[in-house]
Amino acid sequence: MKEGFLVTSVKDVIRWGQKNSLWPMSFGTACCGIEIMALLGPRFDLARFGAEASRFTPRQSDLLIVAGRVSIKMMPVLQRIYEQMPEPKWVISMGACASSGGVFNTYTLVQGVDQFIPVDVYVPGCPPRPEALIDAVMEIQQIIDQGDVTIAQFKAFAKTHNPAPGQPLLQVERGPRG
Repeated sequence: MKEGFLVTSVKDVIRWGQKNSLWPMSFGTACCGIEIMALLGPRFDLARFGAEASRFTPRQSDLLIVAGRVSIKMMPVLQRIYEQMPEPKWVISMGACASSGGVFNTYTLVQGVDQFIPVDVYVPGCPPRPEALIDAVMEIQQIIDQGDVTIAQFKAFAKTHNPAPGQPLLQVERGPRG
């Protein structure tokens, strides 16, 4: 091997690019939204970890951060956002409310967004510290680097676990990740 040459595959180069250039979109409500703002600021600087370009449109993002409580009425909006994201895509459930409903055990709130969209990484806490979200982003990067999940697997999961328009949301069963 000559000096200055790197031998690799195209698949590895694509994975490296995806891992180091995540485009997050936050769906933040309540307390966890404040922690996302802190994360994007200069003190924690998420840009150091390859997730610098925050997007506010699902069509330009590949990482969805669901933070805070999600109401039943808001869930179709979140599902639409998830469906509009290009493949491959990843989801972080941030905080106790997004992961399990938190302290709000009520009929108006979703008791875990993983009942409706696939979640890759859960971040515990109420609200979790920005460092915990950085760890979650690094976990997503490891998932991408290992290449365990393919686009075909995502599409197969989406077909079997996303309700069709007009179907009741609460009849959807938990997926294999939950």
